[in-house]
Amino acid sequence: MALLIALMLPLEARALAVRQLEIETKTGPRHFTVEIADTDATRAYGLMQRTELPADRGMLFDFIEPQPVAFWMKDTLIPLDMLFIDKRGLILRIHKQAVPESETPIPSGFPVRAVLEIGGGQSDRQGIAVGDRVRDPIFPAP
Repeated sequence: MALLIALMLPLEARALAVRQLEIETKTGPRHFTVEIADTDATRAYGLMQRTELPADRGMLFDFIEPQPVAFWMKDTLIPLDMLFIDKRGLILRIHKQAVPESETPIPSGFPVRAVLEIGGGQSDRQGIAVGDRVRDPIFPAP
């Protein structure tokens, strides 16, 4: 019965794993509390229907195996920065200020292990740049 009730909950009401990650920037570390989207269902739903995202929060999409990916902003109500991260934890591309509710694909351009979504403009405000390293258990230590 409990399983049936859990399956009937909207995806956004189901608890995702949450943990801390760090981004090493040229001006020092930046810390985020991130929800982990590591299943097809959680990756597909992502941050849809959210009306706010605090500056120190985000969602880490873990694809387990590196692969080319594409995102869109359908049903996403807030602008986001998307950080495309390789298997070593290096940020190789940042798509800034993705437009809410846009259905235009945002491709990674290369195989990625993960994508970190943070609030729109946060990468600039926090000095996060291509080449910075993300510290998280899914990435090996350098």
